[in-house]
Amino acid sequence: MARATSKKPPDKPPPDPMPARIEPCVAMLADKPPKGPQWAFEVKWDGYSLAVHVEPGRVHVITRGGYDWTRRFPAIAAEARQLGHDSMILDGEAVVLDEKGRSDFGALQRALGRKPSLHDPRDVLFFAFDLLYLDGRDLRRQPLRERRRLLESIVAGREGVIRLSEEVEAGGDEFYRIACEHGLEGGVNRPTSCAVGGGTAR
Repeated sequence: MARATSKKPPDKPPPDPMPARIEPCVAMLADKPPKGPQWAFEVKWDGYSLAVHVEPGRVHVITRGGYDWTRRFPAIAAEARQLGHDSMILDGEAVVLDEKGRSDFGALQRALGRKPSLHDPRDVLFFAFDLLYLDGRDLRRQPLRERRRLLESIVAGREGVIRLSEEVEAGGDEFYRIACEHGLEGGVNRPTSCAVGGGTAR
Protein backbone atom coordinates (compact mmCIF):
# COMPACT_ATOMS: atom_id res chain seq x y z
CA MET A 1 0.00 0.00 0.00
CA ALA A 2 1.46 3.33 -1.08
CA ARG A 3 1.97 5.90 1.61
CA ALA A 4 0.73 9.41 1.06
CA THR A 5 3.47 11.97 1.01
CA SER A 6 2.93 15.49 2.15
CA LYS A 7 4.10 18.26 -0.09
CA LYS A 8 6.17 20.98 1.45
CA PRO A 9 4.67 24.41 0.74
CA PRO A 10 6.92 26.54 -1.43
CA ASP A 11 9.13 28.95 0.42
CA LYS A 12 8.04 32.55 0.36
CA PRO A 13 10.36 34.81 -1.58
CA PRO A 14 12.43 37.08 0.65
CA PRO A 15 11.05 40.59 1.04
CA ASP A 16 12.37 43.31 -1.19
CA PRO A 17 14.55 45.78 0.69
CA MET A 18 12.75 49.06 1.30
CA PRO A 19 14.46 51.94 -0.51
CA ALA A 20 15.81 54.56 1.87
CA ARG A 21 14.71 57.24 -0.57
CA ILE A 22 12.61 57.38 -3.73
CA GLU A 23 13.63 59.80 -6.45
CA PRO A 24 10.33 61.55 -7.24
CA CYS A 25 9.00 61.97 -10.76
CA VAL A 26 9.09 65.61 -11.79
CA ALA A 27 6.30 67.14 -13.84
CA MET A 28 7.31 68.22 -17.33
CA LEU A 29 5.59 70.93 -19.33
CA ALA A 30 3.74 69.93 -22.48
CA ASP A 31 2.18 72.06 -25.22
CA LYS A 32 -1.07 70.08 -25.22
CA PRO A 33 -2.56 67.12 -23.36
CA PRO A 34 -2.19 63.61 -24.80
CA LYS A 35 -5.18 61.64 -26.03
CA GLY A 36 -6.21 58.02 -25.68
CA PRO A 37 -7.51 55.57 -23.06
CA GLN A 38 -3.95 54.67 -22.03
CA TRP A 39 -3.58 58.01 -20.19
CA ALA A 40 -4.72 58.81 -16.64
CA PHE A 41 -5.41 62.41 -15.63
CA GLU A 42 -5.16 64.02 -12.18
CA VAL A 43 -5.19 67.50 -10.68
CA LYS A 44 -1.73 69.02 -10.30
CA TRP A 45 -1.53 70.02 -6.65
CA ASP A 46 0.49 73.10 -5.72
CA GLY A 47 2.38 71.98 -2.61
CA TYR A 48 5.38 70.04 -1.37
CA SER A 49 6.20 66.67 -2.96
CA LEU A 50 6.62 64.09 -0.20
CA ALA A 51 7.26 60.38 0.18
CA VAL A 52 5.79 58.82 3.33
CA HIS A 53 7.84 55.81 4.45
CA VAL A 54 6.02 53.49 6.87
CA GLU A 55 8.05 50.81 8.66
CA PRO A 56 7.35 48.74 11.77
CA GLY A 57 7.57 51.15 14.68
CA ARG A 58 8.39 54.30 12.73
CA VAL A 59 7.33 56.67 9.96
CA HIS A 60 9.47 59.07 7.95
CA VAL A 61 8.16 61.92 5.80
CA ILE A 62 10.83 62.66 3.17
CA THR A 63 10.93 65.71 0.89
CA ARG A 64 11.90 65.75 -2.79
CA GLY A 65 15.35 66.95 -1.74
CA GLY A 66 15.80 64.04 0.66
CA TYR A 67 15.17 65.92 3.92
CA ASP A 68 13.33 64.30 6.82
CA TRP A 69 10.36 66.58 7.56
CA THR A 70 8.46 64.16 9.80
CA ARG A 71 8.29 66.72 12.62
CA ARG A 72 6.87 69.34 10.28
CA PHE A 73 4.00 67.03 9.24
CA PRO A 74 2.96 65.33 12.50
CA ALA A 75 -0.64 64.63 11.47
CA ILE A 76 0.43 62.97 8.21
CA ALA A 77 2.94 60.77 10.06
CA ALA A 78 0.40 59.86 12.76
CA GLU A 79 -2.30 58.89 10.26
CA ALA A 80 0.13 56.87 8.14
CA ARG A 81 0.60 54.57 11.14
CA GLN A 82 -3.14 53.82 11.08
CA LEU A 83 -3.43 52.65 7.47
CA GLY A 84 -3.17 48.99 8.41
CA HIS A 85 0.11 47.95 6.78
CA ASP A 86 3.49 47.19 8.28
CA SER A 87 5.46 48.83 5.49
CA MET A 88 4.70 51.10 2.56
CA ILE A 89 5.88 54.12 0.63
CA LEU A 90 3.24 56.63 -0.42
CA ASP A 91 4.11 59.22 -3.06
CA GLY A 92 2.07 62.40 -2.97
CA GLU A 93 1.74 66.11 -2.29
CA ALA A 94 1.23 68.08 0.93
CA VAL A 95 -1.19 70.96 0.40
CA VAL A 96 -3.42 73.49 2.10
CA LEU A 97 -6.76 74.09 0.38
CA ASP A 98 -8.51 77.42 0.03
CA GLU A 99 -12.24 77.97 0.51
CA LYS A 100 -12.90 76.73 -3.05
CA GLY A 101 -10.92 73.51 -2.61
CA ARG A 102 -7.90 74.69 -4.59
CA SER A 103 -4.36 74.13 -3.35
CA ASP A 104 -2.76 77.33 -2.04
CA PHE A 105 1.04 77.18 -1.87
CA GLY A 106 1.31 80.48 0.00
CA ALA A 107 -1.05 79.21 2.71
CA LEU A 108 1.00 76.02 2.97
CA GLN A 109 4.21 78.00 3.46
CA ARG A 110 2.57 80.15 6.13
CA ALA A 111 1.21 77.05 7.90
CA LEU A 112 4.74 75.64 8.11
CA GLY A 113 6.47 78.92 8.88
CA ARG A 114 6.44 81.55 11.58
CA LYS A 115 4.18 84.04 9.82
CA PRO A 116 0.60 84.43 11.11
CA SER A 117 -1.63 81.85 9.47
CA LEU A 118 -5.19 80.61 9.73
CA HIS A 119 -3.85 77.09 9.23
CA ASP A 120 -2.04 74.84 11.67
CA PRO A 121 0.67 72.44 10.39
CA ARG A 122 -1.50 69.60 11.66
CA ASP A 123 -4.22 70.66 9.20
CA VAL A 124 -2.04 70.16 6.11
CA LEU A 125 -3.50 67.49 3.80
CA PHE A 126 -1.54 64.81 1.94
CA PHE A 127 -2.95 63.74 -1.43
CA ALA A 128 -1.47 60.35 -2.34
CA PHE A 129 -1.17 59.61 -6.05
CA ASP A 130 1.12 56.57 -6.08
CA LEU A 131 2.09 53.55 -4.00
CA LEU A 132 5.71 52.45 -4.52
CA TYR A 133 6.25 49.82 -1.81
CA LEU A 134 3.86 47.66 0.19
CA ASP A 135 4.43 44.96 2.83
CA GLY A 136 7.81 43.83 1.58
CA ARG A 137 7.11 44.28 -2.14
CA ASP A 138 8.83 46.88 -4.28
CA LEU A 139 6.08 48.00 -6.66
CA ARG A 140 8.10 50.31 -8.88
CA ARG A 141 8.20 47.83 -11.77
CA GLN A 142 4.45 47.26 -11.61
CA PRO A 143 2.28 49.22 -14.09
CA LEU A 144 0.64 52.36 -12.78
CA ARG A 145 -2.87 50.87 -13.02
CA GLU A 146 -1.84 48.06 -10.62
CA ARG A 147 -0.17 50.45 -8.17
CA ARG A 148 -3.24 52.69 -8.26
CA ARG A 149 -5.54 49.71 -7.59
CA LEU A 150 -3.56 48.88 -4.44
CA LEU A 151 -3.40 52.53 -3.41
CA GLU A 152 -7.15 52.95 -3.74
CA SER A 153 -7.76 49.90 -1.54
CA ILE A 154 -5.81 51.66 1.24
CA VAL A 155 -6.77 55.35 1.06
CA ALA A 156 -9.87 55.75 -1.15
CA GLY A 157 -12.78 57.29 0.75
CA ARG A 158 -10.68 58.53 3.66
CA GLU A 159 -11.58 61.96 5.01
CA GLY A 160 -8.59 62.50 7.30
CA VAL A 161 -5.34 64.23 6.39
CA ILE A 162 -4.26 61.41 4.02
CA ARG A 163 -6.50 61.29 0.96
CA LEU A 164 -6.52 59.84 -2.53
CA SER A 165 -5.62 62.11 -5.43
CA GLU A 166 -8.49 61.08 -7.68
CA GLU A 167 -8.09 60.30 -11.35
CA VAL A 168 -10.42 62.39 -13.53
CA GLU A 169 -12.81 60.66 -15.90
CA ALA A 170 -12.37 62.97 -18.88
CA GLY A 171 -10.39 63.34 -22.07
CA GLY A 172 -7.24 65.41 -22.02
CA ASP A 173 -8.64 68.51 -23.73
CA GLU A 174 -11.79 68.51 -21.60
CA PHE A 175 -9.86 68.02 -18.38
CA TYR A 176 -7.49 70.90 -19.02
CA ARG A 177 -10.39 73.16 -20.01
CA ILE A 178 -12.12 72.39 -16.71
CA ALA A 179 -8.85 72.95 -14.80
CA CYS A 180 -8.50 76.40 -16.34
CA GLU A 181 -12.11 77.31 -15.61
CA HIS A 182 -11.66 76.44 -11.93
CA GLY A 183 -8.35 78.27 -11.56
CA LEU A 184 -6.32 75.14 -10.87
CA GLU A 185 -2.55 75.12 -11.31
CA GLY A 186 -2.83 72.52 -14.04
CA GLY A 187 -3.12 68.81 -14.62
CA VAL A 188 -0.95 65.73 -14.61
CA ASN A 189 -1.10 62.89 -17.11
CA ARG A 190 0.58 59.49 -16.81
CA PRO A 191 0.45 56.36 -18.98
CA THR A 192 -1.42 53.66 -17.07
CA SER A 193 1.01 50.94 -18.12
CA CYS A 194 4.16 52.74 -16.96
CA ALA A 195 6.57 51.63 -14.28
CA VAL A 196 8.39 54.19 -12.16
CA GLY A 197 11.35 55.45 -14.16
CA GLY A 198 9.98 53.71 -17.23
CA GLY A 199 8.41 56.49 -19.25
CA THR A 200 6.33 58.27 -16.63
CA ALA A 201 4.98 61.54 -17.99
CA ARG A 202 3.68 63.99 -15.40
